[in-house]
Parts: sequence; structure tokens; C-alpha cells
Amino acid sequence: MNKRILFITDPVETLSVKKDTSLFMIEHAQSIGIRSYQCEMLDILFNNNSVNADAREITFFEQKIVLADSSLNIKLQDFDYVFMRKDPPVDQDYMNTLHLLDLAKADGAKVINDPSAIKKFNEKVFALYFKEHIPNTLVSTKISEIENFLAAFKEIVIKPLDGMGGESIYKINKINKAEKSIIEQLTQQGMTAIVAQEFIPEIYEGDFRILIINGIPFHKTLARIPQGKSFKGNLAAGGKGVAADLTQHQKVVANEIGKVLVANGIIFAGLDMIGQKVTEINITSPTCARQIFEQTGEDPIKTLFSSL
Repeated sequence: MNKRILFITDPVETLSVKKDTSLFMIEHAQSIGIRSYQCEMLDILFNNNSVNADAREITFFEQKIVLADSSLNIKLQDFDYVFMRKDPPVDQDYMNTLHLLDLAKADGAKVINDPSAIKKFNEKVFALYFKEHIPNTLVSTKISEIENFLAAFKEIVIKPLDGMGGESIYKINKINKAEKSIIEQLTQQGMTAIVAQEFIPEIYEGDFRILIINGIPFHKTLARIPQGKSFKGNLAAGGKGVAADLTQHQKVVANEIGKVLVANGIIFAGLDMIGQKVTEINITSPTCARQIFEQTGEDPIKTLFSSL
């Protein structure tokens, strides 16, 4: 019987056929004879004492997505692997799905990444476990603390704890009326914690995405370089992706972090570094694999599947 993999993603129509890593995974899976199925979080349910998915078979060929006309109700443990690839925010619906995936894991389902780890590690906060590698950072709800942090470091970046793709990230070097309004909005009038970090000028050389596979960093990275007057390297925010070799410093840091990742069941992660500093560790739906492959011919997803 052919192997089967389930991908839990955002709605298929929202996935970019040119760069989406989940579709790249599906493409690779079918090339080695594995059948792929897709569903959304709302299709995960508990019934008859098991966690099931209403999933449709999916194929991806020549940038065309084909979904089966009807879905099948399949126990998660009946898939060879279940990839949780839903993008943030990790809100209450996301957490509820993780609880069900945890239950499925207890019943024998092989879930990537481990749902317990995704519940435990907020992507913005996870990097703080590696204090020696991060820029000066503040996590706070208090506008006064953010003002003091800016006074200390002169130029900072602020962002929400649950954002992605460069959304709601601001660089500020003063707090006038406009800046205070942004901070109040991000903190919901001082009720929600946000992240503030010292601005790292090396961002203009690239925000490097390092893919860590089963604890080992892939040997090619993607430098996401801001364009025009923007300071954002994120591809979703208009940054340009340029593949590069892993530097020795990146390798040392990524190997150190990789040991913690694999110990927590995080098989596929995206480590972000600017200059010498770690800024984020993406464990929900790491991307950039297709861009690395298209520019270098080196395939992180082939390495991932070979490691399973």
C-alpha cells in the first residue's frame, strides 16, 4: 500500500503555487510515490474515540493544484505522517487543533512538528532561550518600557508576538504622536505584550533563513534582502531572496539550536539570523525551501523526506 501524508494548511486557494513550501513538499512526495492529502484545521475532528481528518487527495504538477472532488474521513494515525503547516497566528482555534493533534500523537500519529512543541514555544519568544545569540530585546505590554528601551538603543524594531511575513513590523527612532499611536495599537492600549529589539543595520545585507532539518542545518540559506526604502527582508513584504552558502558562524549557532529543536520533536524549522544575531525561530510553517532549490539545485525537502 502506498504511503500517505496529510498536510494541514491554510485554504488551498491562498497558497502560492510559485513559492509555497507545503506545495513543494507535496510535489516531492508524489515524485517518490507518496500520496498526499490536504485539509484545514476545521476539518480535524474527534469522533468514535479517534482524531480524524476530512481530507481530500491533492496533487501538484506544473504549478497546477488538483484536489479530489470528495473528501475521505481518515484517522490521523492511518497516515504515515501528518504535517501541521497552518500559518500563524497561533490563536485559540490553532491551539484547539494542536490539542487534538496531541491526542492523535498519543494514539500513534506521527505529527510534524510535535504539537506539544508548537504549544510550548511562541516563535518570537523561542529565540529568547538562546540569550547569547539574540539582539537586545524587550517583551512588554508597557508603553513606558518601550519608550525607555528606545531611549537606550536609539533605533528599534517593534512587532507583535503572533505576526508573520513582515506584518505589523515597525522601525522607530522617536516616539511622536504617530509612533505612540502604533505602539498603542500593537499593545492594545497596554494590554498585550509585543516584542521590541534593537535595530540591526546588517538587515540590509539580508535576513538569513536557515532551514534546520532533524537538528541539522541545511548547507544553503536564503538571504532575504530588503528592497527600495524598506527595512523588511521578508519575501511576503517585498524582500528579494538570494541563496547563499551557510557561514561558519551560522553553522555553529544553527547546530547548537538544532539540538534543542530535535530534542523537542521539531523536525523542520526556520532559523532567522541578521548579521551575527538570531531574531526568530519559525516552527509552525517554515518556508524558503523552493527558492533555495531553484537557485542552487540543492533540495532541502529531499533531505527532509530522507530523514523521516
